Amino acid sequence: MAGRPARSLPRPFTLHWGSGRIVEEATYMGRYHEPSIQLLEFEDGSLALRFCYYDHAGRFQRSPLILGDDEIGGLREALASTPRLRALLEELVGCR
Repeated sequence: MAGRPARSLPRPFTLHWGSGRIVEEATYMGRYHEPSIQLLEFEDGSLALRFCYYDHAGRFQRSPLILGDDEIGGLREALASTPRLRALLEELVGCR
């Protein structure tokens, strides 16, 4: 599937409990949507992971992220260029 141009980084985000910047993003253009794992850096310096997705037109979707087997490999490849994000995911699954 042909991809869209990448979104620029860093870029701002705002949530009810704080705001900051998306500093790293691993994304994969799947058949039905574009799953994304994002490293959020809040204004106070704290970090968070966001699992989300975009539609094929590039619009952020406010629904649960559902990944199929065919999207796991693509996201794994995308994570190769996101060292801080990958390190937090390794902590999450106990690889450190």
